[in-house]
Amino acid sequence: MIEAVSTNEDRRRYLALWCPRLPTDRLHGAARADSRPLVVVDRVRNAVRLVALDAQAARLGLAIGTTLADARARYPDLDVADADPQADDRLLMRLVARAGRLTPMVAPDLPHGLMLDISGCAHLFGGEDGLHAEALALAMRHGLSARATIADTPDMARALCRFARVAIVPPGGGAARVRPLPVAALGTAPDVVTALSRAGLKTIGDLADRPLRALVARFGADLATRLARILGEEDARITPLRAQPPVRIVRRFAEPIGHADAIEATIADLTGEAAQLLVEQGLGGRGFLLDLFRSDGAVRRLAVESSRALRDPSAVMRLFRERIDTLADPIDPGFGFDLVALAVTRTEPLDAAQPNLDGRACDEEALAALVDRLGVRFGRDHVLRFVARDTHDPDREAGLSLAACGPGDLGWPAACAGDPPARPIHLFEPPQPIETMAEVPDAPPMRFTWRRVQHRVTWSEGPERIEPDWWQHADQEPAPPRDYYRVEDEAGRRFWIYREGRFGAARPPSWYLHGLFA
Repeated sequence: MIEAVSTNEDRRRYLALWCPRLPTDRLHGAARADSRPLVVVDRVRNAVRLVALDAQAARLGLAIGTTLADARARYPDLDVADADPQADDRLLMRLVARAGRLTPMVAPDLPHGLMLDISGCAHLFGGEDGLHAEALALAMRHGLSARATIADTPDMARALCRFARVAIVPPGGGAARVRPLPVAALGTAPDVVTALSRAGLKTIGDLADRPLRALVARFGADLATRLARILGEEDARITPLRAQPPVRIVRRFAEPIGHADAIEATIADLTGEAAQLLVEQGLGGRGFLLDLFRSDGAVRRLAVESSRALRDPSAVMRLFRERIDTLADPIDPGFGFDLVALAVTRTEPLDAAQPNLDGRACDEEALAALVDRLGVRFGRDHVLRFVARDTHDPDREAGLSLAACGPGDLGWPAACAGDPPARPIHLFEPPQPIETMAEVPDAPPMRFTWRRVQHRVTWSEGPERIEPDWWQHADQEPAPPRDYYRVEDEAGRRFWIYREGRFGAARPPSWYLHGLFA
């Protein structure tokens, strides 16, 4: 099945996935063989307290927030582990990546939860029931016990998932389901929850029945906003971990595929479908992301980028083949891939290419294709090009830029036809000192000695005065000015030399050879 994901849905639906025992599940798995109850502890308010329990510890009557000393006084045979929030977050982010098989709109929902925008995705799984079951199965494959709720807004789905056991709320029917929930389901600050409880407002229904103006006056506008969102009156869209791509094509398989030819044929089909969508929108792709979802839950992700907009399926396939050939860890299909998704992550307008009469456009296309292949093989950060900088200093006039950013205007000044080059291509770093002899001090040299070889000057042009960029180093002593000359010796060799310094200064001027003309 192929789907082009659309972002324009009349009614949005969200799935909240929560793993209440993620720290203990990470340590020993959702199904432990060890019979000892497991608790995770951390220092809270100058005491070591329980911050997570497994199912066995919860059945003993232990509660989060209990001190470890009290817990051990009641049950000495506890298995105790220190909290590791970073490891918990890494596991949660892996789950976020795996949840991309359900929908591209996935965001972490701390603590220990995920929020998925499943609008327009349920039919791929046979309806919301199938999608709900697939989300729970995804968590189970990672050894996590989980709850999941589908509702109209993220806040409603989160509240019902964490404070009730509701699987699927029919569209428009969530307000009645959230009314019995405690005010803690709003997710507001603990002191606000305490103040509401002391005022006799213990459930969402109690707040909904009160005049909104009085609540805002007493507790602020944030409480009214949270109340509207949890009742489904306002939809706060989630911010996915990865932005929604302009084009995304999904193909699911009833039987997982594992043969290399079948995988390549699937990728070719997806690039063809994506190219057709790009043609319809007048766009070209600059970035392509391929997700291969294995049947055991593992995900392999391949990304390629182009230096120019593409929508030719064969060109995109060449980039993916190049990327696969350069993998240090070859693609392992395991028991096969049951879902493959191709996303065009970056697009830009693209018109039909029409080469010039001299064929220059074809040359530029060939160069861009070469840059793309080199970028895929060696990494885009290692393929560079020379660009001109806005300075007269020859040491800093040329710089390096990413070749994958596109040709554009490199900034080099256009030379007049027939004129010799103003500056050489090859420069010495550092410039090499030379000995000179001139008729008068300010004149160009008549002869100079470089590397023990004397050169008699037959032709010279200059000077070209170059002053330092004093405004960039105002707090430092300015560098001396340079007078550059283009000279030619009697053998026809051409040099670029300069005199550094001023006559009459404390340090006499000195001469250097900076470059050679071809």
